[in-house]
Amino acid sequence: MTRFMPDRSKSHHPAAALSRAHMPTSYDISLIDYTKDGAHRIPPYLGPSQSLAGFDPEYRNIVDYIVRITYRIWETEAREVEYIEACYSDDSLVYDDYGLQHGNAKIVGDTHHTTGAFPDIILNAEEVIWAGDDSVGFHTSHLTRIKGKNTGPSKYGDPTEAEVDVMVIANCVALGNDIFLEHVLYNTSAMLKQLGLDLWEEADRLAADPFPGWPRSAETWADLRAGVRPERPLSLGEPVEGFDPDAFSRAIHNNIWNGDGSVLDESYAADLPFEGTTDRKFSGRDAYRDHVGELRAAFPDLKHQVDEVYWMGNDADGFLISTRWSADATHSGGMLYRDPTGQTCQIWGITQQRVKDGIVEQEWQLFNELDLMIQIAKARRDG
Repeated sequence: MTRFMPDRSKSHHPAAALSRAHMPTSYDISLIDYTKDGAHRIPPYLGPSQSLAGFDPEYRNIVDYIVRITYRIWETEAREVEYIEACYSDDSLVYDDYGLQHGNAKIVGDTHHTTGAFPDIILNAEEVIWAGDDSVGFHTSHLTRIKGKNTGPSKYGDPTEAEVDVMVIANCVALGNDIFLEHVLYNTSAMLKQLGLDLWEEADRLAADPFPGWPRSAETWADLRAGVRPERPLSLGEPVEGFDPDAFSRAIHNNIWNGDGSVLDESYAADLPFEGTTDRKFSGRDAYRDHVGELRAAFPDLKHQVDEVYWMGNDADGFLISTRWSADATHSGGMLYRDPTGQTCQIWGITQQRVKDGIVEQEWQLFNELDLMIQIAKARRDG
């Protein structure tokens, strides 16, 4: 069988920012419809067709593309890891837990490494928030659950026989079957914790002998934050009457993470279910407030900014919102990351929210916690 290869006669960089018109206003093409609310992983009916110029004609819409390339690469009997070469561009930029990775060859190598360490690995899609089209680019926020047993060696050591269950969020931009920009948080700290490894020991080891891409340069940090960021927030450049997911997400993130927190009671469900980095899991506003307070105590001068927001949905059915954010912060307080070091740290994350009637009903949030610990460990080593 001849493998489809995309047209790479020109680069897709730089990725274009989205307009309000690019946000889907229905759930006709959505993961919940695709899987029939979890009844199927790969359904017999692949959903409505959608214009996918330049994509492999095997795929019917952007949700089908995201779910099935993942399944094809990681889980089919053939396990077509090299198919990555047909769906990540040669000049792809991937910002991950360790910095910036260039090109699809690195992704192929990392995938072989992971499947070797977890031969029975499963990547189960739990949400795909998407926006855009085949002209400006499809933007997708893919929340997946990685499960597997560590029966092979890895860059973290000998097999432990431990079972892992790790949430991952990947925000991608794709054109012509090629993902060419990705911000991905693998929640590596959760995986290492579940493997039974000591996170501070790993952070110290990696600070002394870091993986490629770490530490980020100032230029890489600036590019990570600026990637696909609109010149002006849509809430300012394209204002609307009524509920605005862009204005809502920016307001609550800025209020909560920059130290005010007054919007929690009015904008979050009292019984909010939350899942986050390094196996954080809780419910309710008070627990959320404690989560924010613990991080802000470690970084009292944290300066949080929203970098990109996109969404799908409508007032009647509710909204799914993806927000990518970042912060500069000095490790000068608290005990979450042990004694303060005075280190200026780079923190970035992705949040997915389910919102109805102006209330966050559920939230998933990941940030670069292992990377953050490595930054702090390096400061101690250099101290």
